[in-house]
Amino acid sequence: MLPSFRHDLPSVEDYLHHRAPYCMVNQIVEISETTIRTSSCVDPHEAFIQGHFPGAPVIPGAMLQEMTTQSAGILIAARHNPMQQFDTHDPTANEYALGVLVRVVNSRFRGFARPGDELAIEVTLADRVGDLFEFNGQVSVNDTSIMHNCFQLANIPSSTLQGQ
Repeated sequence: MLPSFRHDLPSVEDYLHHRAPYCMVNQIVEISETTIRTSSCVDPHEAFIQGHFPGAPVIPGAMLQEMTTQSAGILIAARHNPMQQFDTHDPTANEYALGVLVRVVNSRFRGFARPGDELAIEVTLADRVGDLFEFNGQVSVNDTSIMHNCFQLANIPSSTLQGQ
């Protein structure tokens, strides 16, 4: 179990398989059984920023969705992991692929995030049925919510993800 005190929090890489350039979460801020708060600051040199939109760069909505999805994946790995041993460096060593996106129920965008903004991500586990998890997420900039979403992740056999 992860401690809930900021100074004792592990790194994102301790619980998430994603790595640069696709790791969209920089830091775990707080975690409990049902809620995780993370942060992200997007580098203006990221490839997805270069053409979205020239002269007025904003972070794509799909990337905001991914930030909430990755945060939820950390929560699953940290608090709802069905495996005794979990290897973030060799995903093929794990029986399960944790937190695979299976459904986006809805997303609502109410503002923009720009390169260099400090994004606060909060994700709450709303429901769980077996290996299916439903989450509500929110991304904020300067204490202003810019995106709300509801989505589902599932723990699936690793062999399914690997195409075996």
